[in-house]
Amino acid sequence: MGGWESNTTAKNGVGGHLYKSSPHSCYNKKEMMTTRLIIAIVTTLAEEAAIAVVVLWLLPKVDVHLPLFVLVIIMLAWAAYAIIIYRMGSRALKRKLIVGLPGMVGARGKTVSDLAPEGVVRIKGELWESKAEGRRINAGVWVTVVGQERLKLIVRREEPPKKR
Repeated sequence: MGGWESNTTAKNGVGGHLYKSSPHSCYNKKEMMTTRLIIAIVTTLAEEAAIAVVVLWLLPKVDVHLPLFVLVIIMLAWAAYAIIIYRMGSRALKRKLIVGLPGMVGARGKTVSDLAPEGVVRIKGELWESKAEGRRINAGVWVTVVGQERLKLIVRREEPPKKR
């Protein structure tokens, strides 16, 4: 075995079988999305079966009779709902996560107070304690986040565009 495979092959505890995983995660995104799709199909089919049982078996026991076309409409509506929810969930999972201070690097904001060298900036509608990289930055100036120091953002004054 070569590369990362020799370091990440492990026993899964079920019959001693071996599996390979990425050094960064247990599953890659394609496997995860395929698994989600299979689960979505199976659960939707189970829900459709439950709807059919209710309409064809339970409702007639209480003397409620629905025509077959109503069952078809209900099942088509439920399938459409499941598809819409699946697609919305897939889009949400594909978005890049922006979590914590490291996700703020590159974000733009405006100083609320003078940074001499520390002060407050507003980024994405939130107030953050920050520290100027280099010299003092006055209030009301656009800045870009270039790093972090513990719970403070390190910001740099944005240079105005150069005239040609």
